[in-house]
Amino acid sequence: MSGGGAGIASAHLPVLFAEVMDGLAVKGDGTYLDGTFGRGGHARGVLQRLGPQGRLLVMDKDPEAIAVASALADADARVAWCRGSFAGLAAWAETASGLDGVLLDLGVSSPQLDVAERGFSFGKDGPLDMRMDPDAGESAADWLAHASEQEIADVLWLHGEERQSRRIARAIVAQRHETPITRTAQLAALIAGVMPRGDAKIHPATRSFQAIRIHINRELADLEAGLDAAMARLKPGGRLAVISFHSLEDRIVKRYMAQRAKAPAGNRRMPEQTGFVPSLRLIGGAQKAGDAELAVNPRARSAVLRVAEKLASEVRA
Repeated sequence: MSGGGAGIASAHLPVLFAEVMDGLAVKGDGTYLDGTFGRGGHARGVLQRLGPQGRLLVMDKDPEAIAVASALADADARVAWCRGSFAGLAAWAETASGLDGVLLDLGVSSPQLDVAERGFSFGKDGPLDMRMDPDAGESAADWLAHASEQEIADVLWLHGEERQSRRIARAIVAQRHETPITRTAQLAALIAGVMPRGDAKIHPATRSFQAIRIHINRELADLEAGLDAAMARLKPGGRLAVISFHSLEDRIVKRYMAQRAKAPAGNRRMPEQTGFVPSLRLIGGAQKAGDAELAVNPRARSAVLRVAEKLASEVRA
């Protein structure tokens, strides 16, 4: 959930706020990058911990988020912003001198979910858009209008782990021959109409909406590129903190960190590998929201935070 998952209403803190602040271990004179600013909940927490020499860099694809970031930068000279995906953070000149911490709060933000016109939610009827950057790429409606049945099924399966992916894809293609699929409620009803009846606790369209959103915004590809970019810009001792909201994201983050923190397991049938040099140190394990946070923010239930610290190149296992 980009930029503080739970939303940045003044009434409560963004998801896993205390855990993120502990994980980043903010230094007063450090430089930190929030790659998913949202409405600035986590970013403001970092800013409060910075001294006069500290620096806060923020990024987001969403123009509404950037409007908030721009206002924050106007009010505080320690803040700089860039509109774009965190996948390109290493290309931003502000990061060239190195970073003491990077935060990535993945997925869609509450402000995006709560505005029907953004087209992310099957619970609110609106245009079927789903773009985090409404000025770039094609909308979900445009994609569904031309994608092949096989392509739609593949996206639903790979990005949503939807077992009924082929049935749903077939229904989408059949429906668009009759009338274009342009509204969130229209797509949600179509999916619900072809799903087997059962005792599932989630809406029948949940996995499909997730999958289409991930595809439209290239979220998994951006995550992989963003992790590499963060590693390239982090200073030794700098912290990488990533909040994931579903298993596909968390699997990528967990694997990325583990491969750089732990030597690969040996295989009795293969020659023993030597010379592994870790580039990350894991800071604790997976962290999840506690009961107190869940009581005020049920959307935090699926959030998982992982933190790692970049090591100096001379550190050997």
